[in-house]
Amino acid sequence: MRFLMNPRTLSACLLTTALGLVSCSKAPAPGSEPTVLRIGHFPNITHVQALVAHQLSRQGKGWFEERLGIPVEWYVYNAGPSATEAIFARALDVTYIGPSPVLNAYAKSKGTEMRVLAGAANGGSSLIVREGSGISSIAGLKGKKIASPQLGNTQDVQLRALLADNGFQIKQTGGDAFILPTSNADLLPLFQKGELDAAWTVEPWVTRLQLETGAKTLHEDRDTNITLLTSSAALVRQQPALVKKLVDAHLELTRWILDHPAETKTLIKAELTELLKAAPKDEVIDQALGRIVITPEISRQSLDQMVVSARKAGFLEDIPSLDSLLPGR
Repeated sequence: MRFLMNPRTLSACLLTTALGLVSCSKAPAPGSEPTVLRIGHFPNITHVQALVAHQLSRQGKGWFEERLGIPVEWYVYNAGPSATEAIFARALDVTYIGPSPVLNAYAKSKGTEMRVLAGAANGGSSLIVREGSGISSIAGLKGKKIASPQLGNTQDVQLRALLADNGFQIKQTGGDAFILPTSNADLLPLFQKGELDAAWTVEPWVTRLQLETGAKTLHEDRDTNITLLTSSAALVRQQPALVKKLVDAHLELTRWILDHPAETKTLIKAELTELLKAAPKDEVIDQALGRIVITPEISRQSLDQMVVSARKAGFLEDIPSLDSLLPGR
């Protein structure tokens, strides 16, 4: 686990996620003080800060609650597009998320929705091939079944762009390879049954597939801003003081995580056990954290590259300047 730090640095009532049913609270009226902050994240180790903070909330030691002075409600999603849909529906205020869904939502709203507040983690994702698949190169993916977490999420876009760069003709439901939106939690049994040939996924799923099925890494990404702290545009516009407290608390939490690796590991394990209903092995957590760079830095270069990849993948035809996406920069 590595760290980079610059000190200056839908429904309206009930929301069903892949991991359970969560009650939604109503969004505050414009200009009024919020009575609760609704934060989303995924059950991935690339969402380190969220896993730690969510578990502390369960224990009655809420990190954000203590620093913001209001309650926090946590929402869990399989991948980014579901979280941005909740933002659009005003069922979510803040989410830890990958860059591609943020850019898609920003473009869809013509720059009026989604704001990036801070970085959270880089790297931690890989294109993995099943043992016995016979795949030893990108060219070997031709005609194969490849999983990505959700259509239009960060790994899905990276996968489609990589295939396009290597001459593949990829359609939404076919082409030279078959890309199948698949929940990360379903990858393990599908690999074991031989029903998938490859998957582009994130930690801890990369490590689990390697350790439990003998899967091999075909391509690893260590540079992309894999997780960002983002919010609705309305929160930034209407509650600037709260947003500043939130970012400060996120930066403080990031420092704490790096200063307390043993406690961090314990909290991650406890939270993943709650979310996945099974305790991850210590070896999985250790290896997964070793592939992630924890950093609050926002890489404009990484975001620009994701725009290029999304266009190659056919998801972005037009997008406004990213300047409004990054308030205060």
